[in-house]
Amino acid sequence: MEDFYSVLLGHFGYPINHKPTRVMYEAGLRAMGLNWRYLLVNVRRESLPGAIAGLRAFEMRGANLTMPLKTEVIPYLDALDDSARLTGAVNTILNEEGKLTGYNTDGQGQYDAMMQAGVDPGGKRIVLLGAGGAARAIGVVNALHGAERIIVINRSRERGEAVAECIRAAGGSASFLRWEPGMALPGADIVVNATPVGLSPDTGRPDISYDSIHPGMVVSDAVMNPPRTPFLIEAERRGAKTVDGLSMLVCQGVYSVEIWTGRRPPARAMADALRRCFFNGMEGQKET
Repeated sequence: MEDFYSVLLGHFGYPINHKPTRVMYEAGLRAMGLNWRYLLVNVRRESLPGAIAGLRAFEMRGANLTMPLKTEVIPYLDALDDSARLTGAVNTILNEEGKLTGYNTDGQGQYDAMMQAGVDPGGKRIVLLGAGGAARAIGVVNALHGAERIIVINRSRERGEAVAECIRAAGGSASFLRWEPGMALPGADIVVNATPVGLSPDTGRPDISYDSIHPGMVVSDAVMNPPRTPFLIEAERRGAKTVDGLSMLVCQGVYSVEIWTGRRPPARAMADALRRCFFNGMEGQKET
């Protein structure tokens, strides 16, 4: 007799109706031969305690979270992986017989995407644009993988210094620079945009001097819709090697599925599903 039971996963956030993660995860799970379902669940900040109780009650295997839930979920969890503890944010929950453990795959996703593109941040100087949750995770993971120095550039000194301190707490070398309009970037091997600038329908790009970007530099963008942002297009025009946010999202997803299943899913199936999603005109939102 056919087994109709499906293991449940979810993505909690608000608004979440147009997140493309469902098609990506379900494509990967199908390719693994798993009868699992991934649900998009609108969860507001005030509903978070009930959502976590529901995750336990429905015996869901796990969930992803978007901001601001990434930080606010921590008191409701039983344990944190080092990735979540060091960044102070959780984007992936694993449920093991009622014990909930929080992980953060944001930084690892960006690191893996760079490595797949043949870029090793070990020993490199990195300029990090922005000081949100994604910037914090990316900075910490690259520090753990041996980046020589990370320079955090942000308009808010308080937030930028906090990210730099978080990187230093993880054993990395970091400093802060205040973001001034049209500023020239300090010398670096890698530049990472961890701001939402360029996210569809925005057609802008970070307000820097693009004379700072040159051949031999690597430019990475956490924005995944569109995959080729105005920032990356300009960097390519100036001869830089680029790594897009869609690749980062796929690598994050691969890591999350591995946490939930103990098996590595086929990244190609997940990436192809996302690209079809955008080709067909689905309007996604940034994975923050």
